[in-house]
Amino acid sequence: MHAMQYEFTLPADYDMGAIRSRVARVGHLLDGWDGLGVKTYLLRERGVHGSPVNQYGPFYLWNTMEGMNAFLWGGAFQGPVNDFGRPRIRQWTGLAHAEGGAAGSPARLAVRRCRPVPEDVELAEFMAGSADETERLAAEDGAVLAAAAVDTHAWEVVHFSLWDRDMPEAEGEVYQVLHVSAPERGALPRGRQW
Repeated sequence: MHAMQYEFTLPADYDMGAIRSRVARVGHLLDGWDGLGVKTYLLRERGVHGSPVNQYGPFYLWNTMEGMNAFLWGGAFQGPVNDFGRPRIRQWTGLAHAEGGAAGSPARLAVRRCRPVPEDVELAEFMAGSADETERLAAEDGAVLAAAAVDTHAWEVVHFSLWDRDMPEAEGEVYQVLHVSAPERGALPRGRQW
């Protein structure tokens, strides 16, 4: 599993309805994408759920590098680049994935929490703890799924979770979920990724 996210931070007075319309128009285009486990079309709106910004920030869980590369280099990613500019793309190597008790429910909110890997920790122990946190999040009431991944360049772990309710049981930045494309969600490896 490989995680990926890019974000477009928009002006404070930006009409976020334009993002909602865009996703309604094109969100289905990845519903059958080879190699894609899950793409969540995410929105942060200034003043909603504590967000200080307007932001469009899709988050992906990929099953294959070929699928991710086909998206990035095969033309599909050019649309957002043309409309908003070329963003920095964050990428993480998968640590763990778990389906939640609400796995069959539509996701309403997503939570992303990034945290640094401290210098003085035993790496195996820290990563095992991050995998355990994924299982804990997935076991919370209302959890649709949870995942953890690590960026070994920045030494940062990301915890990502989807929720079927407005009050998720997770800490971090809260996003509204506009659409979920999940053509190969069932093929995402479960549990620890090592």
